[in-house]
Amino acid sequence: MRTRRGLCYSAPGVVTRMCPVGVGKRKSNKLQHNVSGDSNIYSLRKRHKRLPEKAADECDFFESLPDDLVISIFCKLSSSATSPSDFVNVLITCKRLNSLGLHSLVLSKASPRTFSIRAKNWCDSAHRFLKQCADAGNVEACYTLGMIRFYCLQNRGSGASLMAKAAMNSHARALYSLAVIQFNGSGGTKNDKDLRAGVALCARAAFLGHVDALRELGHCLQDGYGVRQNIAEGRRFLVQANARELAAVISAGAAARQWLTWNIHPLRQFAGSAAGCPLLSDFGCNVPMPEAHPASRFLSEWFAARDASAGPGLRLCSHAGCGRPETRKHEFRRCSVCGAVNYCSRACQALDWKFRHKAECTPVERWLQDDGDDVVDDDVGADAVMAVDS
Repeated sequence: MRTRRGLCYSAPGVVTRMCPVGVGKRKSNKLQHNVSGDSNIYSLRKRHKRLPEKAADECDFFESLPDDLVISIFCKLSSSATSPSDFVNVLITCKRLNSLGLHSLVLSKASPRTFSIRAKNWCDSAHRFLKQCADAGNVEACYTLGMIRFYCLQNRGSGASLMAKAAMNSHARALYSLAVIQFNGSGGTKNDKDLRAGVALCARAAFLGHVDALRELGHCLQDGYGVRQNIAEGRRFLVQANARELAAVISAGAAARQWLTWNIHPLRQFAGSAAGCPLLSDFGCNVPMPEAHPASRFLSEWFAARDASAGPGLRLCSHAGCGRPETRKHEFRRCSVCGAVNYCSRACQALDWKFRHKAECTPVERWLQDDGDDVVDDDVGADAVMAVDS
């Protein structure tokens, strides 16, 4: 064998001098043992890590918790969640939490914010989750999924059925939405309008304290729309709606109360109302716009992504907190002064007039009215709103 310096040496002697006595023999013995045995030669180089064994007295306390206790905790979590992520983060933790989190009792207690899905995130899994909540008896999920199916997915029968399921459980928003459908004949023709059914549904929602239903019922009684005219009773419902709206703002805290203003100067208002008192007007006090329901927000985002159109020739309700679209041409009534806005209901018109349209509405020359279109007359000078069917 030749070294790096070019010297030569015999193999047996060098091995003996370079290695300590017995080392070469031990290595060769090990190699021979591995070659002759059944084990792999690479077992000399690779050592398997052994997992530490749990002590006999060590246990997992979470696994020992009974299912009933975990479900009770999840019920409180789903009812107080402020966003879908608060609840979804639990479902993706482990298989046990996933199965217990999707228990029917937990889903029936879920708050509207738990399934307040954004329109851009809508998918089959979101649809299935809402359907699971609705099947579990969650009335908010029934109403939300019913609105999405009726207006967005254009599944009128299934959507109306889900809203009716929520309405039978005294859900005020579902009752009012069904009333709007009856007033407009949504999903059908103009002849499918049922004003008496709309008034009855509005009365039930108003009894449950729904402010928009109270305001709608007050206008119906004042105008004799679907019910015998009773101006005094209509004014009482409008005042009650304004009082409830004001009470909701006051109970919200000081941050919302700073919006309240009281105009001490005489106002030209609707006949029969006291000058200077906003509670006696059609619009109430200067309060911030209420937060839109997750279903209404979903509708607004859904159609905003489609260029604010529900189809050719179809319009959206001009009130920002509504989101309802027309299901046929000329279904909604529009402002008779400017003709630029249209509303699904008198309540939406009154709210939009107070928050936005009052500053934008400008009288123009009488625009040509399409056949079958409904007109909403805004008496701008007197701050009055009157609905007239063409």
